[in-house]
Amino acid sequence: MDQKATATLLDLAAKCLLSNEPSAIHALEELPRDLFVPLFIAAFLGRHIKVLKEMVKVWPFHCLHIGTLYTEETCYEILEAMIDGLQILPAQNSSTWVPKLRILDLRQDLDYATTCSEVTTTLPFCFQSCVYFQQSIFKIEETQQNVSCFKIVNSESEPHSAWEPVELLVDLSISDTLRTKQFLSFLQSKVEQNFGTLHLCCRGLKIDTTSADKSILQFLDLGCIDHLEMDQADLSEITSLLAQMIHLNSLSLSDIPFKSCKGIHFRTFLIWLGKLENLQELSLSSICLRNQLHKLLRVLPPELDTLYLPYCNLSNRDVTALSQSSQATQLVLLNLSDNQIFSEVYEPFQILLEKVSDTLQLLELNNCLITDSVLSALLPALSHCSHLRVFSFASNPISMLMLTRLLQHLTSLMELKHVIYPVPVHCYEHWDFHGRLDQQKLAEVQAQLKVMLQTAQREDMNWTTSPQ
Repeated sequence: MDQKATATLLDLAAKCLLSNEPSAIHALEELPRDLFVPLFIAAFLGRHIKVLKEMVKVWPFHCLHIGTLYTEETCYEILEAMIDGLQILPAQNSSTWVPKLRILDLRQDLDYATTCSEVTTTLPFCFQSCVYFQQSIFKIEETQQNVSCFKIVNSESEPHSAWEPVELLVDLSISDTLRTKQFLSFLQSKVEQNFGTLHLCCRGLKIDTTSADKSILQFLDLGCIDHLEMDQADLSEITSLLAQMIHLNSLSLSDIPFKSCKGIHFRTFLIWLGKLENLQELSLSSICLRNQLHKLLRVLPPELDTLYLPYCNLSNRDVTALSQSSQATQLVLLNLSDNQIFSEVYEPFQILLEKVSDTLQLLELNNCLITDSVLSALLPALSHCSHLRVFSFASNPISMLMLTRLLQHLTSLMELKHVIYPVPVHCYEHWDFHGRLDQQKLAEVQAQLKVMLQTAQREDMNWTTSPQ
């Protein structure tokens, strides 16, 4: 019997068992280890909250990751039940049984299995263990291994602690919604009840509004956070957090008030931004950076590979600064949408394209007033971006003739799979997209591009228009 058939039988058995929740919970005491993962997956997808809580209590592996099971529809009740099932300390009525689960990972991760392999004998047993918190599992086991390697352990060594630390890995969103507030309050209560034995390790933090209750922050070790996303906050508030989040590798800010993007607030922000040595991704949206981008680039790590700067009112001077920066030759993802950087000259961006040609995989230039003449001048440099996978330039006044020329040039880029193009101007009553769209003309455009792709044997390329 092949693995696929075996997996199907296990799934069917799990669903059958879950049809009677009391029986399923009772069966956990005798359930073989190999059946825990398929039963957990079925229970999670079927929202069997009581079963999930009991499974966490007796989970026979060191770690549990919900990973790909997490969706936008995942309810707080499921997460709370799993957290409630955590056995932080051995049960009071048990002198022998010790809970094995030490890492409960409630984050959405598309690349991580439900539990880690336990074949390896090297540390750490789970690569998602916190590496910054001093009392984390990773730190404790690293210390124990070092002690063992240097043969310091002897009969007089201190005994192991009666408890083993438990890590709860989460991504948190702070907002004003009632259910979110209830969940954050629930987390606070858990941390307070298990102070010193439960490490709440927040890796991703999103703060939606400045009015949101941020009391949860006092229960977090901000040094653990590697992704911060904030909206509508003053730079002074952002800077106070950056001073504590020294291990950030991703920072996303949007709708920052204009008055805080200059003077002492901006200079202080740049100072702390320059201390983020691990930063690889930076997204600044709706932040006025006109003629100031060079100051920003000067403090960013040279290894920065993702830069999103939509609605930042950038100038040609800013594009020149970007093309001359140390980051230019490292960029993998670049978004300069909604900046009128082609209204004067195109040469600065042409130079930038040449600099990023060896690394760039995603390029977004939506609504940048790119005309036929500009795109024609950029074609040679764009054709040299051999690793480009996604190119989006929607909402630009491009003719059908220029669009066909572009397709002919881009079909040679074998890694390019997705192109989001603007509806050609002849499909509108007015070139500025405010006129009525002629659906028949658009259908003819799509049909012609499809034939051209087939002729070029590039049916693997997906050319689409974005909603206007």
